[in-house]
Amino acid sequence: MPLVRIDVLGTDQKRLDALGRAVHEALGETMGFPPDDRFQVLTGHDGTSSTLRYDDYLGVHRDEGIVYVAITMRSGRSPERKRALYRRIAELAHEYAGIEPRNVFITLTENESIDWSFGDGLAQYAPED
Repeated sequence: MPLVRIDVLGTDQKRLDALGRAVHEALGETMGFPPDDRFQVLTGHDGTSSTLRYDDYLGVHRDEGIVYVAITMRSGRSPERKRALYRRIAELAHEYAGIEPRNVFITLTENESIDWSFGDGLAQYAPED
């Protein structure tokens, strides 16, 4: 845990892998997740059969290099740690995949321990009494 979804317009497997690595490392550095805690959905969109839409909301000029990063994790992290996460993802996405930081759009969704099952139909973080 966490569950990460990364959507990129016009990319290849190497770039998707680099973005996955960037987000995973940033989560480890800023949130303390262990190295083997990786659950990711990496999706490239070709702009024809699937695409991404964006505008210049809040004065941030985005272009075809847009990357959407959606992270779901358990609640409880401070605003400072979340800000550090956003910064570090943008830095590493630029370093590893050449993504301009202005094109890194991140959303974080929090939930509770009971909201996770890692297999076998069990709520491993919230076992029955």
